[in-house]
Amino acid sequence: MYDVITVGSATVDVFARTKFSELIKIIDPKGETDLLAFPSGSKILIEELDFTTGGGGTNTAVALSRLGHRAAFIGKLGKGTNSDFIHKELVKEKVALLCAHGSGNAGYSMILDNLEHDRTILTYKGINDQLQYREIPLKKLKTKWFYFCSMMGDSFNTLEKLAGFAEEHKIKILFNPSSYLAEKGRLHLKHILSSTEILVLNKEEAGLLVGKEPIEGLLFKLRALGPKIAVITDGRNEIYAMDGRFIYWAKPPAAKVVDTTGAGDAFASSFLSGIIKKDDVEFAMKLGIANSISVVTHHGAKNILLTLREATKSIKKLKIRVHRKKHD
Repeated sequence: MYDVITVGSATVDVFARTKFSELIKIIDPKGETDLLAFPSGSKILIEELDFTTGGGGTNTAVALSRLGHRAAFIGKLGKGTNSDFIHKELVKEKVALLCAHGSGNAGYSMILDNLEHDRTILTYKGINDQLQYREIPLKKLKTKWFYFCSMMGDSFNTLEKLAGFAEEHKIKILFNPSSYLAEKGRLHLKHILSSTEILVLNKEEAGLLVGKEPIEGLLFKLRALGPKIAVITDGRNEIYAMDGRFIYWAKPPAAKVVDTTGAGDAFASSFLSGIIKKDDVEFAMKLGIANSISVVTHHGAKNILLTLREATKSIKKLKIRVHRKKHD
């Protein structure tokens, strides 16, 4: 029996760092946009080049494994050295592989750093979008939770069918859709949302899904879609959550940001860990914040994911406080 099976993408991530990028800010009626710019027609030297594994499915599986859970991963890997690299890394992290294999290429991402240490990601989805329901070993899906990452194409259809499987077998779901799923709207996601226990999005994704509202309005509308717990993150700003009784909020402590890749995965998977371990939203938020801060203060989505002992120490050191109030 697994504690959690994650379902999502697997990629090889290449982190390229250079001093020759420029950050351009554009202001238009829609707001302010930051653009990463490089000189046209130039050969640009890369100072550091790091190869790691990434993708929401593997990031979250590793995070949960390090926090002490029996974790497995469902996704689709191709053939060749990149898929072999991903496979070996997951085995090393004690993640069980329930994934399918095909003849295509594994996902691939190039992460470009900028002066403010935010990142621009060039992503090739590859075989990640081609996961078929018939390729999943259903008899092995003995778990308490599914963690659904954002999937597209055939893989999204598979997510929908897995949501039905979860409902039939009383498996709880945490759903963490991305902006490109959220912008498709609530009707597109209704089959998954109606089976979801915990929904985690950032503020932009929440607005795309239910329309622009103050935070409390967003939380109420998100819970009305089916989830028992709705969580909204907002980068360095306050994180909010709502369950059947309370609205919770916490301000992440200030941290020196090095690389934001994987921060959302670290928060959401650690939040789920907190719910599994203590069934306590306040503890879950603290655990999520501690692990996401560890990730953003280092390079790579997985490199400095914490164990439960390390995360507990970090919560005390950072003095993370969670506030709450009753809602109607």
